[in-house]
Amino acid sequence: MAGRPGAGKSTLARRIAEAADLPYTELDALHHGPSWNARPEFDDDVLALAQSPAWITEWQYPQARPVLAAHADAIVWLDLPVRVTMTRLTRRTVSRVRNRTELWAGNVEPPLRTIFTEPNHIIRWAWRTRHDYRTLVPEAQAANPSLQVVHLQSQKQASAYLRTLRPHSP
Repeated sequence: MAGRPGAGKSTLARRIAEAADLPYTELDALHHGPSWNARPEFDDDVLALAQSPAWITEWQYPQARPVLAAHADAIVWLDLPVRVTMTRLTRRTVSRVRNRTELWAGNVEPPLRTIFTEPNHIIRWAWRTRHDYRTLVPEAQAANPSLQVVHLQSQKQASAYLRTLRPHSP
């Protein structure tokens, strides 16, 4: 499941997993340890996930993307307009800050003021990388010719795609 932050890739990945009766693993949960540090086991966990018989996850983190793409049948690319993803991301981030929502490994979003002081604040990072998937997805497909890419450019297309899914048969 590829897409910019705020696109809804985790939500759609969960829905795809449910519709296809496949296990879903949230990649952020594998990646983040305490204090937002990457877990040392992350690369090994990604490889184990990718080598398992069937799975659904998000296609993120530079070191994980090639491993996942090499073992995947398809990448579902949720490519919503930037105005939609940035609005969703901003609302989600503000809500998480206000509610002190615990995320992975006990982490919480930093105070909103850090958007001005932290170059890798999620909102600044999302804006800076907003066009990356335009090259990342075609590069993954070129490196893995059997990799199918499902390019969804609206919520309507995502909903229609979900309706086409049937339980996975091994």
